[in-house]
Amino acid sequence: MTNRIEISSIIKKRTLGLAFVLGAVSLAFAQQKVSVNGKIMSKQNIAVPYASVTFSNKANKLYSDAVLSDDKGIYKLDLTPGNYDITIEAIDFKKTTLNKQISAAADLGNFTVEAESSVTGTKTSDIQGVVITGQAVKAYRVEIDKKVYDPSLDIVAKGGNLQDVLANVPSVDVDTDGTVSMRGNTNVRFLINGKPSSMLGIDDGADALKSIPADQIDRIEVITNPSSKYEASGTAGILNIILKKSKKIGFNGSIEGTLGYLPTTRLNTNLSWRKGAWTYYINGGGGYNRSKSTNNSEFNSFLNPQILNDGFSLKSIQDGTNKSESKNYNVTTGFLVDVTDKSTLNASVMFRNFNNESTGNTNYFDNVIIKDSAATGYPNVPFTLTNQFTNRLNVGTNVNNSFQADLGYDQKIGDKGQLISLATSYQKSKSEGTSFITENGFDNKLDIPTLTLNNILTKTENSTFLAKADYELPIGTASKIEAGARFDSNKNDYDYYVDESKNNAPTTILPNFTSKTFYNENIFAGYAQFKSKISNFGYQLGLRAENTDINVNFKRISDAVQINVNKNYLKFFPSVFLSYDLNKNNQLLLNYSRRINRPRSFFLIPFMSYNNNRNLFSGNPDLNPTYENSFELGYNLTKSKVTFNPTLYLKKSEDEVNFYQYSGLDENNKTVIYTMPVNAGSETNYGLDVNATYDPFKWWKIMGSADLYGYNNSGNYQGFDFSGKGFSTRLRLTNTFKPTKTTSFQIQGFYRGAENNVSTQRKPMYAVNLGASQTIWKGNGTISFNIQDIFNTRARENFVTTPAYSQYSYMQWQPRQFSISLSYRFKQGDKIDQPKKKKDINSNSQGGDDQGPPM
Repeated sequence: MTNRIEISSIIKKRTLGLAFVLGAVSLAFAQQKVSVNGKIMSKQNIAVPYASVTFSNKANKLYSDAVLSDDKGIYKLDLTPGNYDITIEAIDFKKTTLNKQISAAADLGNFTVEAESSVTGTKTSDIQGVVITGQAVKAYRVEIDKKVYDPSLDIVAKGGNLQDVLANVPSVDVDTDGTVSMRGNTNVRFLINGKPSSMLGIDDGADALKSIPADQIDRIEVITNPSSKYEASGTAGILNIILKKSKKIGFNGSIEGTLGYLPTTRLNTNLSWRKGAWTYYINGGGGYNRSKSTNNSEFNSFLNPQILNDGFSLKSIQDGTNKSESKNYNVTTGFLVDVTDKSTLNASVMFRNFNNESTGNTNYFDNVIIKDSAATGYPNVPFTLTNQFTNRLNVGTNVNNSFQADLGYDQKIGDKGQLISLATSYQKSKSEGTSFITENGFDNKLDIPTLTLNNILTKTENSTFLAKADYELPIGTASKIEAGARFDSNKNDYDYYVDESKNNAPTTILPNFTSKTFYNENIFAGYAQFKSKISNFGYQLGLRAENTDINVNFKRISDAVQINVNKNYLKFFPSVFLSYDLNKNNQLLLNYSRRINRPRSFFLIPFMSYNNNRNLFSGNPDLNPTYENSFELGYNLTKSKVTFNPTLYLKKSEDEVNFYQYSGLDENNKTVIYTMPVNAGSETNYGLDVNATYDPFKWWKIMGSADLYGYNNSGNYQGFDFSGKGFSTRLRLTNTFKPTKTTSFQIQGFYRGAENNVSTQRKPMYAVNLGASQTIWKGNGTISFNIQDIFNTRARENFVTTPAYSQYSYMQWQPRQFSISLSYRFKQGDKIDQPKKKKDINSNSQGGDDQGPPM
């Protein structure tokens, strides 16, 4: 494993490189500017606070800028010398324009604005029907087609990553091994800014989630029942991760650093520059962390009494730990420009590097059968039992490099809301892994030590191309037609190589584990939907068609022929959304959608990994997609201090994918568990998902969620019974206290109930987290501290019982952790949104894809 000096050297080099890039960007943003200031006054010589002052450069729009006056009417900004048209707007005052030549730093003096004429002579009294419903900022809000989570108020996840944030999102559960599920279903579709992203890597699981810093996340959209506008993949639903983009003028930025234990360091920065029609941004950072997981299991194999005189079991006990060190770096840069008043162009590129070094140490104790009578020394006894002890040391590395380029264009047509959105994305990702395994064994009966050495080399390359077009046509004031088309192309190449040397004998290739695979998937999709509202009743009807073409070529050295898998199918996915406004703050929602879960690429490949030779996974070329019909009935109550959102749901799946397990003996008579995905039976999930917030006082906020659910599964595959029914719970409660304006504390509790079926029993699990934050440096800085899993209880325990064997397993992905973070915000500008005289302010603003509507 890389020593501390090497790690330190790498981090220094990468940090210096990042600092150089960010420094270059800062210099690029710099201009030959002069400082100007002034004051906005009324004709009565009274200061006008919070007036919008826009300087439009007549020669070059790029040099234009804007600023808001402070509470004393004073403004200040830096401008490139030139001739400017100056526009001043303020609530209750007439719009004022004038012209100035800016040639040097200067005090421009007072600008006078004239008050609006009013029948009553008093401010704002002529504004009719304005209802301000703005409420205290909440971490969680409900919208008509999704739920939106704001991680900025999540103190527990400060300084963490995407996986830490998801662990706190209502309706979302993160297992001890990093597996993400929604309402118990792990088939979650992840999107970044509305699109698949190489930031999440190729089948990287939890490691990919750890590479996205929490500081770069603006919000998370939880879409439990997507409409036909969204891709049909993901029976659990969609998690759309919206990354930050500045909406402020001038040069703005923030930087955040984190230190923690197990040793964790992170440095992330977000920079943006908005000037006139152009917005440039760059987000980047890196981190180093160590992790430690624990795996223990006990296996008993039941032998047929007819084979032996007495029935007994073969036992295998495993006790393992895995330690890893990982480094990750990422940078995203791009721009957005208003080409015309009705057209916008955006482009971005992203680079990501993830490097992991791990050491796994597992001790095995095995009862094994020796069937050779000559070896037993008793000709009349064809077998005997013996004990074997084995230590398996696995030292491995994995490097992943990803690149992504996005381009988008939005064009408004006319003045009635018609919109065409075009987007394309190209992604390239490459992973290379190496493992060196040393296995020392000893048989206490035969007194024979063994030494086995294995080399494992893996290489995975992925390329993805996406192109989509969306069209919106408003009809009147309450109806809209939406339609679009999309093409996805996904290519994965897998190379897997394993060799072995026993007792210093020459190295040989293991043919059953050495293979090469080409996976190619193309999906053509089109959708149309109509939405409208009649009085208090709203509805949306949609239909989506997707044609899937999958081709897999698999070649294993031990096979004489190449295996080809070809699948082509056209399916339709309808959706229906209904809503009824009981009154201003109460709404009923009823919806239905049909979804698909296509098998992951390596689920279709009949190869077996060798990192754990006692637990071998093999894909299944005959695997078919799972289809699901999903129904939801929800109620939403929104008031200033309370939000309450209970949802009844029912999900019924067909051709459910379950994992068939069977035991066997390897060439050394040691027990091996084989796992293979199969289509077996159906699954029904139903329950009540309740999310609520309550602010009893200004200094105390409560957010809670409860998923009370039942399940009824049926299915059997070669004697392995997947059926089972029961009831379980998932609970989460977060309390945030703000004793002063600059101090916050947060405590969070999580509980997941037991769940059982015929073959598997899962024990309950709970965890408690704590966080605290303090605002410093006149509001420009924040220092945060958190402890994850205070009582060190976050672990998974399972019991599996079949006619052939029983197994107990314990797994803790990460022990108790704590960290401290420091963030600093500099040159924060003001949002350029112009004030309006007549508007409704509603905190439940619509979310969505910053890159255009997802599809």
